[in-house]
Amino acid sequence: MRQVLWTVATLAGLAVLGAAAVIGFGLYNTSARGAHLPGIGWALHTTFKQSVRLRAPATEEVPADLRHPDRAALGALHYQNACAFCHGFPDAARPATAMAMNPRPPHVTEAVADWDARHMGWIVQEGVKMSGMPHWPAEGREDEVWSVVSYLMAIKEETELPPRPVSATCTSCHGEDGDTTNAYIPRLDLLTPDQIAQALRHYRSGVRESGIMAAVARDLEDAQIARAARAFGRTDPTPAPIPDPEAPAALLATRGTGDVPACTACHGPGRDAEAPIAPVITGQNEGYLRAQLRVWRDGARGGGVRAELMRKAAQDLTDAEIDSLAAFFAALAPAEP
Repeated sequence: MRQVLWTVATLAGLAVLGAAAVIGFGLYNTSARGAHLPGIGWALHTTFKQSVRLRAPATEEVPADLRHPDRAALGALHYQNACAFCHGFPDAARPATAMAMNPRPPHVTEAVADWDARHMGWIVQEGVKMSGMPHWPAEGREDEVWSVVSYLMAIKEETELPPRPVSATCTSCHGEDGDTTNAYIPRLDLLTPDQIAQALRHYRSGVRESGIMAAVARDLEDAQIARAARAFGRTDPTPAPIPDPEAPAALLATRGTGDVPACTACHGPGRDAEAPIAPVITGQNEGYLRAQLRVWRDGARGGGVRAELMRKAAQDLTDAEIDSLAAFFAALAPAEP
């Protein structure tokens, strides 16, 4: 038995010395021009696949609105900016630089073929080591991740795809006048220039987390932020009135509960004169409101003193109450000029 143990220990020691020599003397060729040694590529890819299958969220965690066309459209806009260079579009080839990567990133139609939505959600969220695939750059923004997955699922299922964007500019997402009808993108024409400028500065600095907006705002200069704020914002928009103040959702919005303050105290209509002036949300898009309320509730939204107030206001909201409030405010008439 001692002989067996001595032999095993000797072989293990030699293996460690051999590995140290390969690493220390640079014996393994890391050039992207050459393939891996036999078996290494298979081992790495199999490890990746099994890791995804083990760690992907449960099917129940996939949003019920994953296949909403507006969600897919938002995902397509971000995909154009952040993903298409490596993975291409269904109807377009990848650039030569992406094709020269090792491992070569799969074309999007190949990348989605073997995965369900929950698997894609984990891959987009977490990224893949040693492949160049980054993780999602914003913590707590699973709502953005699922929008990208929505677009990928449309590709996989060969459903009607949103138009392929040339680039994700302010107007391609928010509309020419900031009045987008996409349920998952905020209307900027309901905000003041100061509110837009503050949001862009927060995105630029990272105070406010967003994998989508960080890619847009990161390199903006103060003058560019000021121009965008003036172009889309409105001076003192007035919240639209509530037509049926006794409806259940209206009561939640105007009176709150024992744990949840009234939304209208800050957002209007009928603002409390002593409350901080907050963005108008009457007529704001439903999917955006729903996502933001969840981000506030879950503590994943930064932005100074007002952020702390909203975290406290939303921390006791249930999913059902969030859905109700988002649908209620979105159904109201937009703010008056």
